Amino acid sequence: MTVAPPPTVLLGNRFARELGELALPWQAEDAPDPRLLVLNEPLAGELGLDAAALRSPAGLRLLVGTAVPEAATPVAQAYAGHQFGGYSPRLGDGRALLLGELEDAEGRLRDLHLKGSGRTPFARGGDGLAAVGPMLREYVISEAMHALGIPTTRSLAVVATGRPVRRETLLPGAVLARVASSHLRVGSFQYARATGDTDLLRRLADHAIARHHPAAADAEHPYRALFEAVAAAQADLVAQWMLVGFVHGVMNTDNMTISGETIDYGPCAFLDAFDPATVYSSIDTGGRYAYRNQPLAAEWNLARLAEALLPLFADDEERAVALAVESLGTFRPRYDAAWVAGLRAKLGLPASTDDAAVTALADDALALLQRDHVDLTSFFRALSAAARGDAEPVRLLFLDLAGIDGWLDRWRALTPDALSPDAAMDRVNPVYIPRNHLVEEALDAATEGDLAPLERLLAAVAAPYDERPGLERYAAPAPQDFGAYRTFCGT
Repeated sequence: MTVAPPPTVLLGNRFARELGELALPWQAEDAPDPRLLVLNEPLAGELGLDAAALRSPAGLRLLVGTAVPEAATPVAQAYAGHQFGGYSPRLGDGRALLLGELEDAEGRLRDLHLKGSGRTPFARGGDGLAAVGPMLREYVISEAMHALGIPTTRSLAVVATGRPVRRETLLPGAVLARVASSHLRVGSFQYARATGDTDLLRRLADHAIARHHPAAADAEHPYRALFEAVAAAQADLVAQWMLVGFVHGVMNTDNMTISGETIDYGPCAFLDAFDPATVYSSIDTGGRYAYRNQPLAAEWNLARLAEALLPLFADDEERAVALAVESLGTFRPRYDAAWVAGLRAKLGLPASTDDAAVTALADDALALLQRDHVDLTSFFRALSAAARGDAEPVRLLFLDLAGIDGWLDRWRALTPDALSPDAAMDRVNPVYIPRNHLVEEALDAATEGDLAPLERLLAAVAAPYDERPGLERYAAPAPQDFGAYRTFCGT
């Protein structure tokens, strides 16, 4: 059904036009009773969309995909991927649609994409639907990541559909409207390579260069430059995840973007008590994507991207492999540099502090945190007070007072500075993150129709570095009776 949506919405179809082999025209399923749960008005403004119009009946039909502009070409995107190490040659958007592209206020092209909009031919036996809880989880976590300054897809809206979704029980259904620089993934290149069509692979690479890494076009070897740009973006991204204790949970190759944005917030969570072996995802039984394994998982995924790009690196396969190995070698130094630079900032240490000294100090701190089951976020935030002369907030987190006192003495000897510029440690160590017990509390309430806890949580994480009175429970670690935490994909 095509009903006139808000008149200001102009959706391009560049992906569908340029890469038709990866785009299956499709329509969203009907939503019997669409009802807006949450709308990201600041993001709507960035996209040139009228928030009031999006709240209207026609706007809600746009946000669930049942009414799109006449020129738009909604498509389900095709891609392949390694899922927990096993290759699937045909994945694709099983319950999602790319409605089209918008141009934001800065002239950047942004995808408008739906999740939970119904079955497509890529559904692989799934129902194509989504429940309120998982869609609101993505909204909360992605907006928290954006506020933390970490590259991410964004959430524009979550709309309840009025259709129940059967999981373990019947749950209220919803559609998430997601915004991204694009939805190009490592799996997109794997799919193109698997077709054996080198022209398609080249067109996909050219599309990625033009959209995300334009400097690569002027390089001596543009496709190697594209790969190295993706590797650099992912190295920086994963280092940022690690620095705030974010666990993605399902780092399959179809969940790694070419843009370097975080995507697909399924069984994700933030660390509570620090433990590098932490796994939250109920399906990651082997710990493949545990917190400490995320850099290795990213490097492995990039190796799969390099394999897909081999025909564009050189005509001779042996030469292409050698070039791929060389380019893949740029990931680890870039990641290590981003990790150490982030630690230096979180510890408030001068730029002149030797990398080895930063790493040794951080490693010892993390070992203390793990031994005493200390909350990662609380520890780093409390260090700011210690740098200003009040060590008690840090000391109160530990049982091993001799251990932390000794560590603090070593740290102070390196002259940490929390005061300049602009209270620097407080600008990199958040006080509010989407703590797991509060996320679950908000999602449970929203599923029952009460959005107030969700709104309070969103208000807290929207300004994660600014401590505010009345929000103490949003800064506090999980209560001891919260127990072991497990997350689920929602499919």
